[in-house]
Parts: sequence; structure tokens; C-alpha cells
Amino acid sequence: MSAPIFVDTNVLVYARDAGDARRQPLARAWLEWLWAERLGRTGTQVLSEYYVTVTRRLKPGLPEEQAWDDVEALMHWQPQPVDLPTMQRARTIQARHRLSWWDALVVAAAREQGCPVLLTEDLQDGALIDGVRVRSPFSYSVQQAGTETYGHAHDEGHRQGHRRKPRGDRS
Repeated sequence: MSAPIFVDTNVLVYARDAGDARRQPLARAWLEWLWAERLGRTGTQVLSEYYVTVTRRLKPGLPEEQAWDDVEALMHWQPQPVDLPTMQRARTIQARHRLSWWDALVVAAAREQGCPVLLTEDLQDGALIDGVRVRSPFSYSVQQAGTETYGHAHDEGHRQGHRRKPRGDRS
């Protein structure tokens, strides 16, 4: 695959969740592959949710400095902001597909980033929403992604934004 993949909060959190022996290695494998292939994308909403989740909800949680280092590294994926066009697209998606507001914002951000694939466990695996294919990181493998070809969800959203991988054991 040569098209960008939008990563939702749960994938980032599971990569840090030592308490989930099944999901953590799968989430880490996805992030390693996305960094290596320079295909990872995300949004500012996702990064905000990640920071709060790993510092306040995850047990044991991450120190704030470590969580912020992760967020700063992921800034190299040029996260989609929650701006007016993204919100307008989200409202259309929410009404058309009967999604929660937060899920609609994630799909809209993926679409704005030109991502044909959204990696999340929060929506139905395989669903096609506004040109974005939902894939569960726990049933759809890195190997499958590497052999499939997708066009971009739309050209103007595609960005190049990878300079460095997070330091240390960050996935």
C-alpha cells in the first residue's frame, strides 16, 4: 500500500497499554510499519484524546512528559486540525451515516487527510464511510495492508509528513 492510513486514538493507546497482551503487540506492529513506510496520519482530536487517556485513564498511566513526547513525535504526521471544513464534513457524515459526533470527526479528518483507510476498532470493520474504508487493527494485518492498493480518498488532503520516529520504545 502506498496510500496514507489514518490512525485513531485506540491504536495509539493500545501500543502503550502493557495490560493488554493481545492488542499491544498488534498496535505496535502497525505503528512500526506506518513509521517505516511513512504512511501514518492522524488528527489533533486523536492526539488530544491520546494524551488524556494515557496520562489519566490508562493504568499504569504514562508520565505527562513521556505522553507529550509521543504527541510531539506524532506531530510529524501533520495532524488534521478540527477546523471549519472538517467540522462541516463531520456534520454531513454524522447525519448520513448516523455516527456519533466524535466518530464523524475522525472519519472527516481521515478524509481531509486523503486517507483511504481509517485504522480503528471503534467502527465496523470493512465499512466504507465517505470514501474511507474502516479497518480494525486487530483483524486487518500489516501484511494485508502491505499488499493492497488504494487510491487516495482525495488528492488535496494527501500530505507528506514524516521526519522522525518517536524515541525510545515509542511505537
